[in-house]
Amino acid sequence: MQFIEKAIKFINIALWDYILLFGLVGLGIYLTILLRFPQVKRVFPALKKMISDIINKVQVPEGRMTPFQSLATAIAAQVGTGNIIGVATAVASGGPGAAFWMMLSAFFGMSTIFAEAVLAQKYRETDKGELVGGPAYYIKNGLKNKTLAYIFAFFCVVALGVVGIMVQSNSVAVSVSTSFNLPKVWVSVGLLVVVAAVLTGGMERIAGFTEKVVPVMAFAYVFGAILIIIFYRHNIIPALGMVIKGAFNPSAINGGILGIGVQEAIRFGVARGLFSNEAGMGSTPHSHAVSGTDHPAEQGFIAMIGVFISTFLICMCTVLVSLTSGSYDPTIPAKTMEKTATLMTQNGFSLGFGSFGEVFLSVSLSFFSLTTIVGWYFFAESNVKMLVNKNKKIVGMFKFVVLAFLLYGTTLKEGLVWVLADCAMGLMALPNVLAIFFLAKEAREILRDYDRQVKSGKPLHYDYKYEND
Repeated sequence: MQFIEKAIKFINIALWDYILLFGLVGLGIYLTILLRFPQVKRVFPALKKMISDIINKVQVPEGRMTPFQSLATAIAAQVGTGNIIGVATAVASGGPGAAFWMMLSAFFGMSTIFAEAVLAQKYRETDKGELVGGPAYYIKNGLKNKTLAYIFAFFCVVALGVVGIMVQSNSVAVSVSTSFNLPKVWVSVGLLVVVAAVLTGGMERIAGFTEKVVPVMAFAYVFGAILIIIFYRHNIIPALGMVIKGAFNPSAINGGILGIGVQEAIRFGVARGLFSNEAGMGSTPHSHAVSGTDHPAEQGFIAMIGVFISTFLICMCTVLVSLTSGSYDPTIPAKTMEKTATLMTQNGFSLGFGSFGEVFLSVSLSFFSLTTIVGWYFFAESNVKMLVNKNKKIVGMFKFVVLAFLLYGTTLKEGLVWVLADCAMGLMALPNVLAIFFLAKEAREILRDYDRQVKSGKPLHYDYKYEND
């Protein structure tokens, strides 16, 4: 078993520190240039339109999600323990400068997620009146490569629907039982009941759950973080200075005590940034595919909002809490700090809110993990439908398989399951990166078609030729 774990760790290093690091960033830069910087010109108009649609309670046909529900489901999956613990690890290992490179990777990742969303819209299908889509579908229908589509679908089911679910349920069980001194078995049963109630309601209940819980969850965490930053407002400018200096000259912060170089700052910042917002990973397109929008480009714009919220808001709040509160100690060597990265964010909230801070962070982590479970299940189910040719009985049985692994995950100790999750997600991302690269010009054409229609003044329209049962 130890040999297997070492082998998987070796694969993870190759995937995350080299292949995906350069592949995802390179793809983001390429798409940013190809699409003419959509993250600069398109995000805030899309945000304005989405808020207007929410206020006006825009409805969509049955079997579809509203654009906001699709975004909420995507954010449910994007915002997880990686936005708190993962960010703390990046800063501990790569220094404050890692935050700069995290933001930069997210900036380019917004173009990648735009392409994912519009391609998922274009090549989506219907399943007994319900929309279904994602990378496996645009690989099959766009690239015309069923083998690669099935490879993606398999790794997605394993990464998100099996191993990933266990990782998240384990996080909830440990966090809640520790903070509230509850028996883990009670926490496990409670989690099982809540998740089962959501999943058995199908797309409609999942959409309703995420659109209600995600905004409250994200707002509460960001609001709490901002309060702490305000408490330590005299440290905001020095903290931002540490981020900028650390990005280009880490030794300027502490005279080289940490032993962190620019390469480490870039590597940890970019890798954790990509992992936290999932741009290019192939997960969030599943929710954007089922949005009932007038044109694929509109959902692409909304998809970019998800990266903005998950990285620019939530991740940056985590960084600033640690830097302004003083929970990050620049005199502690990187290897020592990395081992206590989890405590860094916790200490930041404790310094700001006292004993309530630990409870607040525990509750936030629990809700982040809970919404991730719901989002990942929905994404995995889309790929089960692909693998079993939309067989209703097998898809129905998959719910119970997921719930079984969820319960089993609460009993595990940290170890091989976390390593397996990283490996499966990395292997899932590879076919998606290839597909987006080869279909990138189609994403550009969809954007051009949208601009032409807007300029003509006619109502938006798009022909979804794969929508059939």
